[in-house]
Amino acid sequence: MTRYSGDSRRMVAMPLGGIGTGNVSIGGNGALKQWQICNQGNHLGAVPQSFFGLRISSLEPPKSERRILQAGPIAAHPEPAPEVNDQLDAAGEFRRDFMWPHVAGTTFEGAYPFARVEYEDDWPIDVRLEAYTPFVPLDAGASGLPLVSCTFTMTNRFSSDVLGWLLGTLQNVVGWDGAAPIRDAHCAILGGNHNRAASVADGTAILMGNDSLEPTDRGAGSMALWTSATAYALPQFNDADTALALVDSLKLLTPVVLEDWSPAAVSRAVAALRPPVHLPVGPSAAGTTWAGGLAVPIHLKPGESTTVEIVYAWHFPNRYADFDRFGDSDDPDAEPTWIGNHYATAHAAAEDVVRYYASRRGELRHASSAWPDVLYNSTLPPALIETLATQPSLVRSPTTFRSADGKFFGFEGVLGESTRNWNGNIGGSCPLNCTHVWNYEQAVSRLFPELDRSMRETDWDVLQAPEGYLPHRVQFPLDGPQLHGRPIGGPTRPALDGMLGTILKTYREVRQGAGADWLERYLPHARRLMDYVSRTWDVSGTGVLTGDQPVTHDISLQGANMYVGAIWLAALRAMQEMCALVGAADDAVRYGRTFLQASASYDELLWNGEYYSQQSQGSAFDFGSGCLTDQLFGQSWAHQLDLGYLLPVDHVQTALRSITQYNMRHGFRDFHHGYRVFADADDSGLLICTWPHGGRPEIPIRYSDEVWTGVEYQVAAHCLFEGMVTEGLAILAAVRARYDGTRRNPYNEIECGDHYSRAMAGWGALDAYTGASYDAATGSLRLGRRASRYPLFAGPMWGEVVVDDQTLSFRCLGGSAPLRSIDVTDARIAAVALSGRPTALVEPASPVGVSLSEPTVVSSGSTILVRLGASPASQ
Repeated sequence: MTRYSGDSRRMVAMPLGGIGTGNVSIGGNGALKQWQICNQGNHLGAVPQSFFGLRISSLEPPKSERRILQAGPIAAHPEPAPEVNDQLDAAGEFRRDFMWPHVAGTTFEGAYPFARVEYEDDWPIDVRLEAYTPFVPLDAGASGLPLVSCTFTMTNRFSSDVLGWLLGTLQNVVGWDGAAPIRDAHCAILGGNHNRAASVADGTAILMGNDSLEPTDRGAGSMALWTSATAYALPQFNDADTALALVDSLKLLTPVVLEDWSPAAVSRAVAALRPPVHLPVGPSAAGTTWAGGLAVPIHLKPGESTTVEIVYAWHFPNRYADFDRFGDSDDPDAEPTWIGNHYATAHAAAEDVVRYYASRRGELRHASSAWPDVLYNSTLPPALIETLATQPSLVRSPTTFRSADGKFFGFEGVLGESTRNWNGNIGGSCPLNCTHVWNYEQAVSRLFPELDRSMRETDWDVLQAPEGYLPHRVQFPLDGPQLHGRPIGGPTRPALDGMLGTILKTYREVRQGAGADWLERYLPHARRLMDYVSRTWDVSGTGVLTGDQPVTHDISLQGANMYVGAIWLAALRAMQEMCALVGAADDAVRYGRTFLQASASYDELLWNGEYYSQQSQGSAFDFGSGCLTDQLFGQSWAHQLDLGYLLPVDHVQTALRSITQYNMRHGFRDFHHGYRVFADADDSGLLICTWPHGGRPEIPIRYSDEVWTGVEYQVAAHCLFEGMVTEGLAILAAVRARYDGTRRNPYNEIECGDHYSRAMAGWGALDAYTGASYDAATGSLRLGRRASRYPLFAGPMWGEVVVDDQTLSFRCLGGSAPLRSIDVTDARIAAVALSGRPTALVEPASPVGVSLSEPTVVSSGSTILVRLGASPASQ
């Protein structure tokens, strides 16, 4: 668990909410902020009358304490980081101070999906909050609930009894567009909002709606505020101070006077309350809305603790394709296509979300704790732990969504402070499913393989043109015209690296468990794409791709280069492996022959003794003699997919050392930034391209002077694969130091927008460090020994590996997968047992691997125990 205190809380904002449901973030000071629940990305989205408060009293000696459960604003950093705004609380711009004071301070602890806030003040109790949204690896449904659970633990450290009220409020924003400012209760597009108290799931709820809206309205939906505790309901108010005044007036006369704090007595007393503060009734007037609240009575003897859970739930089913549309539109006046939300097909309203959650909350809480428990109990290096700890928040950020039919989609990021130089700051950035940016993503594929598989199906079934190529953005409606033969944007023509990466991602999904039938279905699509690439760019027949090569830098490279070349080499090898899996031996031989020819040609043409440069004729945006950080991106992919070395191993390792030597910069105070600034002041970071021996072109490759976390992560992973552990961990540490909460939000890595999808490359460092992997196509499991305790994601299952001198064990914590063989890095296997039962083994053909006598399915609760023999090196 990572602890943030003092100034390191400044930028912290952990987004909570399910996959494709939108988010509410909890800040380092305990504030609820970045409300993005209405199908709209908006980092400044504020729902100002949603907060928590606590009133505490004591009879003897007399005490009366009242606090808003969030700390005041944290002073600005003397050197604020550019391109970010996580420190802002937009509600603070529009809301006057509460009549109750804030707590004096907070400490924030993050172990995603859990955010824990400790409130600091001079009062007679300890108060802590644990907020989370269920997150269960491999279970997209359980991880796709539109809610946030907030559980408060209160402990009396006073010498006498204390009593009081915990207040939770939620503002009704049904009808909101997610963008228009809400000032106290006023918002121009709201009105007709209504709240009512109801008994739901053996608890009390405030149910919120707006009957003035058509069912198809973008803002139509419902919200709910719920607790299982005995509570007094405040159905409607339009001023936060009204709610606070009402809580000030609440008096549980009978329990206090008769000292009867039994649940039955408290329940009767709450039901009998008739406070003097009266609340309004009826729908809200035009331009206004209501908030609602739940006040939960508290009574604690000295040393006693209690917990109270308050849940926010929402349900906004009408997602539309009303975001930026790249490329020329056939009909710019056409109504945006309705997309819907998958979560809305599983739950009819916010009330139903609460009922579902309440019926499974113990199970969901237990399942959600498995991931942080395994991660933070691991022996992985701290920088790698921090990288993995934040990756799932990107998966569930507003960058991604699921359409009503369950398909998974992603923007490049969410428009924000870093996109104002060319676009606005509200909505999704650069739609949709951008093939070249999503080339870097590894977190979704491991945590929820079915979702990444959905993206591949869209690539092949929707995007692919009759000629075989893939434009790099998908358009809604999916059955309408795609960007075939039309300018796209970022880059203008279909991105070659995105096409080749789709081959690699397709093979990845096969290894992640897509299945033989799935491969048979999509391999012909992959063949058509590879044929198109060959006839378009391999005009010399040498296997080297030349000519106009559109890439992820939003430009085209003109000369032969290893950025495209290495991805091409990896794609050829992936095609060779996929063809072999389906028995297409002739095709496998053909791709293998092309690979060997291309590898030799690229190496001879581009190797300069230190790294791979570019064959350039001086075209704009070429990098020529420059050292491009991503030059070995394809080799990093090849290691992930067990494709072997694409180029001479000594050249690969020398080039990687050159990248870390020449492109890693420590301190940017004297650095001239050519474009956007993602590392500054005393930061360290890996530049996109440098010219260590001069020769920088007049118009160099775009973004050469920027620092992208997604690129840093893939280089770090490659270093770990090559055994360059010091260099790899140094890169990870540099990223995490920039995003340590002080100047940037650890849960929001930016590039062209917030929560940028390229940053999900960080997940690739896990297998790279541990040496573990799984291939569902062959049922082979490899266990590494670099760490003594670590998480392992193996296609359709995941769990924990524990290593000692004599044994390795894998405990499956979720899912199931077929197992046909096991090997251990640099060790001989003496015996294998599954859940304590010996499993018959075939004598290994090699000193490090064994084949099971028959396929075995490993499922949740199973344990594989591997007993080691003598090291192969000692044989």
